Amino acid sequence: MEHIGLIFAAGLVILIVVAVFKTARIVPQKMAFIVERLGKYAKTLDAGFHILIPFLDKVAYRHSLKEIAIDVPSQSCITRDNITVEVDGVLYLQVVDAVKASYGIENYMFASSQLAQTTMRSEIGKLELDKTFEEREQINNAIIQAVDKASDPWGVKITRYEIKNITPPQSVKDALEKQMRAERAKRAAIAESQGEREAKINVAEGFKQEAIKKSEGEKLKRINEAEGRAREIELVAIATAEGIRKIAEVIEAPGGKEAVNLRVAEQYIKEFGNLAQETNTLILPSNLADIAGMVGSVTSLLKTMPGK
Repeated sequence: MEHIGLIFAAGLVILIVVAVFKTARIVPQKMAFIVERLGKYAKTLDAGFHILIPFLDKVAYRHSLKEIAIDVPSQSCITRDNITVEVDGVLYLQVVDAVKASYGIENYMFASSQLAQTTMRSEIGKLELDKTFEEREQINNAIIQAVDKASDPWGVKITRYEIKNITPPQSVKDALEKQMRAERAKRAAIAESQGEREAKINVAEGFKQEAIKKSEGEKLKRINEAEGRAREIELVAIATAEGIRKIAEVIEAPGGKEAVNLRVAEQYIKEFGNLAQETNTLILPSNLADIAGMVGSVTSLLKTMPGK
């Protein structure tokens, strides 16, 4: 009887341990457990400690609520211009409804990956090869919209999709390389020609500015010279007028007229004498009496002057 009691006690302990193991559940952060009772959905367990009904409740599904990255395998796609390219990518998704993710589809990760591949083939087929490299953002957005719409009944949210590689055939790579080299040579030639053009324009502009500066300098020079000549003429005129005024004042003064006559006679005799010295031919005035009279008048005037 004692042995039977021990066996019963051990069995009871084991039963209690199993019961505790079956009933106690600790759910980690950002996880969701789906509990079924007798094969039917009962409740969803969030992060924390939970007690289940032994032998009736069981955890049927465990879902991570974190964002998940799924590698979309490389696949062959045909572009609009009938070029076959290999395209792969990465799909980012997140479970937002654990119940739908459990009962809406068998494997939402596999289904999302397959849908992303088919959508990618469709989008690549709408574009020519050159556009596939330029329109990556457009292709990504189209795949996100298509997969996100289809995955809504699955309780899954598609957050992002990124194309990793677009690999054309080797022959197309060689053609693209030649095209890029030609394009680079074209840009270099254009840049060089533009540089030469700008250099010529700069030189011509320099010559133009130089000519303008020279003409402005010549203009200022002539203006200054003209102003100088005008000032010179003005000063000469003023001096001449001042001299004439002084002579008029002297003539009007006592003895002024006699002084003027004497000065005229001296100049007359001096110039007449110079004429006789320079040439053997002497031209005499028609009325020599006037000359003699003038000389006589001048001589008499000299004799009457003081100190003569």
